[in-house]
Amino acid sequence: MSTATAPTESASQATSSSAARPPVDVSGDRVPFVRLVTIEVRKMVDTRAGLWMLITMAGVGFLVAGGLVIWGQEQDHRYPTFLGFITMPLMMLLPIMGIMSATQEWSQRTGLATFTLVPRRGRIIAAKVAAALVLCLVLLAAGGTAAALATLVSAGEFTLTGISLAGVVLTALIFTLQGVAFGAAFLNTPIAIVASLALPTVWTILTAMIERMSDVASWLDLNLVTGPLTEGTMTGESWAQLATSFAMWVGLPLVIGSYRILTREIK
Repeated sequence: MSTATAPTESASQATSSSAARPPVDVSGDRVPFVRLVTIEVRKMVDTRAGLWMLITMAGVGFLVAGGLVIWGQEQDHRYPTFLGFITMPLMMLLPIMGIMSATQEWSQRTGLATFTLVPRRGRIIAAKVAAALVLCLVLLAAGGTAAALATLVSAGEFTLTGISLAGVVLTALIFTLQGVAFGAAFLNTPIAIVASLALPTVWTILTAMIERMSDVASWLDLNLVTGPLTEGTMTGESWAQLATSFAMWVGLPLVIGSYRILTREIK
């Protein structure tokens, strides 16, 4: 009688102890955040699409600088002019880089491995944001170097008149964050790229065509409100307009995307 009940008691104890344990034990999640950021940067560089994207973005700056040296007017051989022309295409490509960073787990189906090794998904989101910003700063450094070399070769003038280096850096970081936000919101690289390019463009066209929306454009058009930032002519109202546009085009999709990543089932 005692021998028959012993296995039953041990089985019930095992069942109760297993039920008491949490389904996912995250107590051992002690991966340093710097290592997570390093891994996210490596993931962008290790893939062919990400690597060629970064090479193209850095190469565009040198091509633009070389074209201005060869075909540009003498009065254009100034550091602010070179830097301005170099950062124009860079600002268009930075959101795409941010999108590719945010959608890697879903487009390349590595989410199961990533979120198993690091169960706290919020840390992954933060690491992706930090990695995208680091790559943005690296690309800006390449663009600034190209502008300096072009100014030196053309015997141009090294000055910062008409441009704000801090404003250029902050604008680039904002557009990079916009890409990460759209990528997290859609979790699909092609759709996120099309949305990040089409939605702001459609909004700009609508505000330009409809006179009643012209006042709204000065508060909700990210491309418009970053102009004074790069020129170094920001005022109190300009900062308020930048904050409003940032909340709409970066903050809102980033909140939506973070919620989707934190709650979406990994398949």
